[in-house]
Amino acid sequence: MTPSATRQLWLLALANFAIGMGAFVVVGVLSPVALAFGVDRAHAGALMSVYAGTYAIASPLLIAATGRLDRRRLMSIGLALFALGSVAAALAPSFAMLLAARALMALGGGLVTPVAASVGVALAGPGQQGRALAIVFGGLTFAQVLGIPAGAWLGYALGWQAAFVVVAALTVIGLAAIVMALPAGIAVPVASLANLGRVLRDARLMVAVAFTALFTGGLYVCYTFVAPLFETVYGLSRDGVTGMLLLFGLGAVIGNAMGGRLTDRIGSLRTLVLLCLAQSLLMPALTLPTWPLPVVGALMLVWSVFGWSFMVPQQARLAALDPAQLPVLFALNASAIYVGATLGSGVGGAVLKGLGLHALGLFGAALALFGLASLAFRR
Repeated sequence: MTPSATRQLWLLALANFAIGMGAFVVVGVLSPVALAFGVDRAHAGALMSVYAGTYAIASPLLIAATGRLDRRRLMSIGLALFALGSVAAALAPSFAMLLAARALMALGGGLVTPVAASVGVALAGPGQQGRALAIVFGGLTFAQVLGIPAGAWLGYALGWQAAFVVVAALTVIGLAAIVMALPAGIAVPVASLANLGRVLRDARLMVAVAFTALFTGGLYVCYTFVAPLFETVYGLSRDGVTGMLLLFGLGAVIGNAMGGRLTDRIGSLRTLVLLCLAQSLLMPALTLPTWPLPVVGALMLVWSVFGWSFMVPQQARLAALDPAQLPVLFALNASAIYVGATLGSGVGGAVLKGLGLHALGLFGAALALFGLASLAFRR
């Protein structure tokens, strides 16, 4: 891979960093938002569900409808919408307006992450797709290690609005970098609504994409409510919750790199099988017992490593299944992340109300095992 291509991949990672922080920062500020608007924490979880649901529906349609638009211009439009939505969220006078701002952010994010993945694959040399995707999605994982904990700290210290102000500023920086330094005219396979229709009718491809929804759904059963878990069960406050989110973010960075290496060494399918089995054990271990704080911190780290290792092998698996449909598959896969987040946060909210925090890991593990079963589909 040339130095120029590597620099361009890091620009895509920067854009994904802003998108990742904005998408998931609500996890760290769920309690302050609930307090500010007088809703319970399960209801506040709709901030994740609305973003996820809007993204899941809109992203593949927007990517297919704009297939002939220059990729740099399309990413710029997406980042501009994301910044606008972040400002609207910071200024929202009501919970309903905050939900609307989250939907606008999702429209912008849906134009950035799948396009960045397609461009990353186009920039990679032969046999280097795993490394290229690890760099591009490294932005999302660094958002976990730095952005989300920082947003949580700001949310507790200065008010939840401060987290969205920071997201808006970072998005503008990412937009400027893309406009100034990413070249126009990068050749990627052209997406269209007809391509989208063909993929939607292909059972093999759709089951492959569904794996992402099931796997991430399992993660978000627990992750959406991890701050309330640490507050209620372990008595942690601002600094303690931020510290646990930092551990999770560190695990995400390690996991992203590990996923790329495992994909290149043992193949994407074997890597995904390993990760599903690990998640089915780690999530119940995290939530069922009450551990000493150092032990739960170590579990948080390991859980994140094996959770965030899945993206690179899954993207590589989809790229190998049907290279001609790459833009649509990547858009659907990015949507599936948010379908999973919607599914997981919805299941988690129901479990929280009905069975309590300790039961979350069992339901997360069940979704991970459904994901494992989907890997056997070969038709």
